[in-house]
Amino acid sequence: MTPEDPHDAVDVPEEHALLVVDMKEYSQIPEARMASTRSDLDDILATVFAQCMIGEITMLENAVKDRGDGAIFVLPARHAARLVDPFLTHLSRALERHGRTRLASAPPIRLRASVHTGPLDPPDHRGDAVNDACRLVDSDAARSAMAAAVAHHVPLAAAISDTVLRRTVRAGRTPSLGEHSFQRATALVDGKPDFQETCWLFVPTLAPAVISPYLATNRDAAADGPQRQPAPAAMRAPRDGHQDSVRQKGKASGTARLVQVGRDYIASPEEQS
Repeated sequence: MTPEDPHDAVDVPEEHALLVVDMKEYSQIPEARMASTRSDLDDILATVFAQCMIGEITMLENAVKDRGDGAIFVLPARHAARLVDPFLTHLSRALERHGRTRLASAPPIRLRASVHTGPLDPPDHRGDAVNDACRLVDSDAARSAMAAAVAHHVPLAAAISDTVLRRTVRAGRTPSLGEHSFQRATALVDGKPDFQETCWLFVPTLAPAVISPYLATNRDAAADGPQRQPAPAAMRAPRDGHQDSVRQKGKASGTARLVQVGRDYIASPEEQS
């Protein structure tokens, strides 16, 4: 095919892994505490990336409008499995430690998260994959998982795209998590009628059967109008047979890029040992 051929194909950009985190009810924090709370979140994320041996994180300026209460991380696609396992479990533990050790005047932190992969155009990493990752974290499914997490004193709820689950969990690349650890759901976003994607919900220490009733409650509330109370509390999934999370180790290398996004924030749970 010659360069002047009008039917030249456009190359697909390189794929990247995406992690989006969003603080629950951030806007309810007193203004005087917003900056320090965001700084606490940045420190927690930096610590967990280091714990998972993912370094050289830089910020992409102006790639996504910064609303102060969350972030998008763009990483090499090879890190997708590590973002699912062990990163999410380590992040939940770090948030629990923060909730236990923070000053009484410091707001606790609870997060929704999403993990996705897709092609992004350099150098600003633009593409549908970023939009979809943000919609996943803002979906009714992710919010239902967050409701389950809050009810059971867990500071993190995550929505994993179907693509990521197939390439990581089903492919056997997540040593501590299997498909049975995730609740399948359909991600919908209010005001985005064209977005409807299968996703997989993960709340550390909660079994899918605990998350499922909250999905039904959310659907009923949307259909009926007035918001209903969450489903009754259920037992947490056993953790390593003695109510303690399985310790996980991860190694990774390469660079990660950070841009800002997010929505909200709220109170944190008691720390798990």
